[in-house]
Amino acid sequence: MTFRERVYYFIEPGDDSGRIVDFVILSLIFLNVVALILETVEPIYRLSPLTFKIFEDVSLILFTVEYVLRLWSCTAISRFSHPIYGRLRYVVSPLAIVDLVAILPFFLPLAGLDMRFVRTIRLLRIFRVIKLARYSSALRLLGRVLVGKKEEMASIFFVLIILLILSSSLMYFVEHEAQPEAFPSIPGSMWWGIITLTTVGYGDASPVTGLGQFIAAVIAILGIGMFALPAGILGAGFVEELQKKEELEEFEGTRCPHCGEIIDD
Repeated sequence: MTFRERVYYFIEPGDDSGRIVDFVILSLIFLNVVALILETVEPIYRLSPLTFKIFEDVSLILFTVEYVLRLWSCTAISRFSHPIYGRLRYVVSPLAIVDLVAILPFFLPLAGLDMRFVRTIRLLRIFRVIKLARYSSALRLLGRVLVGKKEEMASIFFVLIILLILSSSLMYFVEHEAQPEAFPSIPGSMWWGIITLTTVGYGDASPVTGLGQFIAAVIAILGIGMFALPAGILGAGFVEELQKKEELEEFEGTRCPHCGEIIDD
């Protein structure tokens, strides 16, 4: 095994030799999220702003080293084997994008950008919590389900958009004259459409005409059905993924641990 391969498997979760690295990174992610939350509590932040600054700088260094090592060692596997195109393919992978977003806000000031923009971008630190997906089998399972069912989910999203436009348009034409402040335009009526389709119903905008109330009732019922569909699709996706996992484990169980040949009963 080459040194590059050793580094790759050492920093990848699941390798026995890299369990200490996994623990350090997991702890660092958790502490970063806690620090970001506590920074918004003014009395706590005022106690020791320097402590928060030092911790953030140390975290930035460690996360940057991690990202550079992952980018350097990713060519150790066949999927990213090409020294240039392989690394470009790795850079645009979901987890690599999360790793980059976790450190990018702190290098933006070097580009001479507006500090107000930089302060806003620094909020992207919260995305560090997504780095946990690399170490969580449950989150990886959810990711596989979402990828496997992306076409079905996209179809439902498209139908929801159409339903939102239709419901907002109908409500605007029916209710605008009665209460122009609540339904000033079709885009302005979309807020009502969203909270009705999701069955939230804040009550800040509601129909007062008979026809408007009838339309709202129909839309609310349709919303319940439309938002139940993604739950069913994702549930079916979880079942399929778990079945695949069980079948793989059963298949691997029939192989000889020494030669890899299938063992006949």
